[in-house]
Amino acid sequence: MVHHFIIEPQTYTEFENDAEQIEKCKEWGLVSEKAAKTKMFTYKGHGSQLSCSIIGFADKMTAVIAFDNGQKHCIHPSYLKEMQAANYGTKTAVLSEETVVQETGAEELSAVLEIAMPETAEAEAAPAVQVEETELQAAKVKAPPKEKAKKEKKAKLELPEEKVKMTATVKQFTTVPNNFSDTEDEVVIYEAVSIEEPALAIEDAWSSHSATLKKFELEIGDIIHFEGKIVAKKLTKHPIPYKINNPAKIQKNKPE
Repeated sequence: MVHHFIIEPQTYTEFENDAEQIEKCKEWGLVSEKAAKTKMFTYKGHGSQLSCSIIGFADKMTAVIAFDNGQKHCIHPSYLKEMQAANYGTKTAVLSEETVVQETGAEELSAVLEIAMPETAEAEAAPAVQVEETELQAAKVKAPPKEKAKKEKKAKLELPEEKVKMTATVKQFTTVPNNFSDTEDEVVIYEAVSIEEPALAIEDAWSSHSATLKKFELEIGDIIHFEGKIVAKKLTKHPIPYKINNPAKIQKNKPE
């Protein structure tokens, strides 16, 4: 049986072994931190419940799953995680199968295209601005050399690939739209973010307001120390370029 909702990956990285698959699933929150074995997942949608396995990833936030018929499909890990809930789909039960296919399929495709072609999307969205030559020269004169050098350094920021110890100050709590859910995602925005070793100033970053973070009852101005992985991922509708994944071993300090 051929599944017509499939978003076939153009290219993807296949897991070399079970250990690599488990580590990636832990990073996505699909299995517990104590998990030692791989598992099968259930894809729920389009009037079906299909067994599937995670075989790789198209990028850091796009999982690639395979069905029993051999077809491969791109999906956001958070969306797949929601499907594992026993009550998943109750909100959309009143919709016809055709409506679900149109809406859910379009959301998945939009999310994958946004992840796969960020540079193209930004290029198309960039406005065409014409600047007079005299104004451009004046701007160059006003811009101090030190500031220019600082901006160039920020553009070349290289993030560590492994988990590191970090410090951050809670700046703001907000929500952002979730293309795969009826509800919005809660997030925390941080300022004065820095990596302890190797010493590196990140400035602003964000993370999901997870159940783990909520246990600490964070408030604006709180300083936290933790271990986590930081990646270049812009927050929707906010000028925050970096995301902190799975902060752990958290310690909170009140501002002085």
